Amino acid sequence: MTRLEAIHQLNRRLLEELPEYRALARRFPEDAAAQRRLLRSLMNLRPPMPLDRGFLAAQDELLAAEAAERGAVDADALPVTAGRPQLALWQGDITRLRADAIVNAANAALLGCFHPCHGCIDNAIHSAAGLQLRDECARIMDAQGRPEPAGRAKLTPGFNLPARYVLHTVGPIVAGDVTRRDRAELAACYRACLELAAEHGLSSVAFCCVSTGEFRFPNQEAAEIAVGTVTDFLSAPSSLQKVIFNVFKDTDRHIYRRLLGPDRAAETGG
Repeated sequence: MTRLEAIHQLNRRLLEELPEYRALARRFPEDAAAQRRLLRSLMNLRPPMPLDRGFLAAQDELLAAEAAERGAVDADALPVTAGRPQLALWQGDITRLRADAIVNAANAALLGCFHPCHGCIDNAIHSAAGLQLRDECARIMDAQGRPEPAGRAKLTPGFNLPARYVLHTVGPIVAGDVTRRDRAELAACYRACLELAAEHGLSSVAFCCVSTGEFRFPNQEAAEIAVGTVTDFLSAPSSLQKVIFNVFKDTDRHIYRRLLGPDRAAETGG
């Protein structure tokens, strides 16, 4: 079976579950890129529900092939910052990192992004991990019985990601000026992720820029809180050996370089 045939098969199975999107699907051309975009869109739109083993096997095969093409980046091999042997800065796609855990900036529902092909990190992580991740998050949230508050963390498997686990945290949404509560909640996000990682004996964690972007926390202040909180945590013994600050935009790379120091403080992962 060709890749396009596999994608067509996956799209057909999803449209059987989601017939309300059949008219939308007809707008997509038949080429591989468009059909793959349709598949991601349908995966983003699909609510948690029982997962068919045949679908998952085909989905996992496709995601594994795509991950191999992108190439994994070994977190242990990333150079550390001079004078800060447990900290590293890496610019690139966090879904390529082979770390014990990567951090997802989630929303309070903790189910991933339902906006088709949205550019947020929540969407990217769920799309690369596969539908199992939304299903696992739904199980956690059903047991919890209420939305996830800001400043906490939940741990799930990484499924089809190179990372073993995903740490999900909800950062503060800034409305107007940054408040003391906003700062405290953002620091709590980093602390909760580190504590949960240490509880599970993990040695490497990669953080995205939590609460920046659509949550409107100013990038400079968010980075200062991130570096300060992580540095404080690492001053005490734990299983954590390396914490990576993962950035995607050049703006954030420059901010973290200034905070961490210029020597080997930023490697670009593409």
